[in-house]
Amino acid sequence: MKKLFVAAAAAVSIAVSAVSVQAQDWTPPGPIKLMIAFAAGGGADTQARLIAAELENRLGWEFIPEQVTGKGGVNLLLEMKDEANDGTVIGMVVMESLGYNLYTADVGLSPEDFTPITTTASAQMGIIAGAGTGWGSFDEMIQAGKAGEDIRFGVMSQRLGELAYLLGKAQGVDFNIISVQGGRAVLNGVTAGDMDVGFMAGIQGPGVAAGDLTILASAMSKPLNQDPNAPLLKDLGVDFDGDAIFMFAGPDGMPDEARNAIAAAISEVTSDPSTEVGALIERAFGGSMNLQGADLDEVVMRNFNDSPVLIEAASQ
Repeated sequence: MKKLFVAAAAAVSIAVSAVSVQAQDWTPPGPIKLMIAFAAGGGADTQARLIAAELENRLGWEFIPEQVTGKGGVNLLLEMKDEANDGTVIGMVVMESLGYNLYTADVGLSPEDFTPITTTASAQMGIIAGAGTGWGSFDEMIQAGKAGEDIRFGVMSQRLGELAYLLGKAQGVDFNIISVQGGRAVLNGVTAGDMDVGFMAGIQGPGVAAGDLTILASAMSKPLNQDPNAPLLKDLGVDFDGDAIFMFAGPDGMPDEARNAIAAAISEVTSDPSTEVGALIERAFGGSMNLQGADLDEVVMRNFNDSPVLIEAASQ
């Protein structure tokens, strides 16, 4: 996506003050199937399950978690689209699932075939190098590439591969782009020296603090919490960003009362740092991001529509 939604997110946060009332105005007609597009035991899976546990404690709603992984969240969307739309089925994905991944899957679907509910947080996506490279900055990496060094760049999605290509093109360096499954694989590859640099979505925090990893740039539309001075992709000649935004969605046609109540309940617990999930989001993602309603619909659709623009740019 090009320019994201900082202003929209700020505007929506005002509405969160009424979340408790909204959540209490609606009751699920049965247990809620919580479909999770992430591997069991990971940070995203933990976030989803902690949200469910907190809502069970606060509101008495019953959740049945179910892992539906694969194809960057598209498998979940394909399975969820024909489920009940009464609020008893929701799924946790990243916005990229409803954007680039859904577009490139070419399954005849768009975000309009689903009901975006709310975002929860934006991962701290950065371009991270192993300390063994000796690079202390992004410019030093580029200098090494221009001097003929083979720079192995790890990515965990096709979209990030496009961004890595555009970044190299803008800087006059031909990266050796290595695609792997998941951010943990990028972290392991960079740490082991099998890759020199890669995209990491917050998982880099401890390694950076220990001096084993070096932040070269922010891949988000805003600065990284751990290094606010790291350059953004737009500063490096790339008109797109690598924001990884966690969100919930449901089948198409979900009634407004169900959509709003679920969004309100999730926003309340994710924005409360006294809850276990709120503390996790504060620690790992720098705080909650609760974008909902028409603003969320617009951003998700923009992400989807930007996908062919990104693909075209990367094909030139």
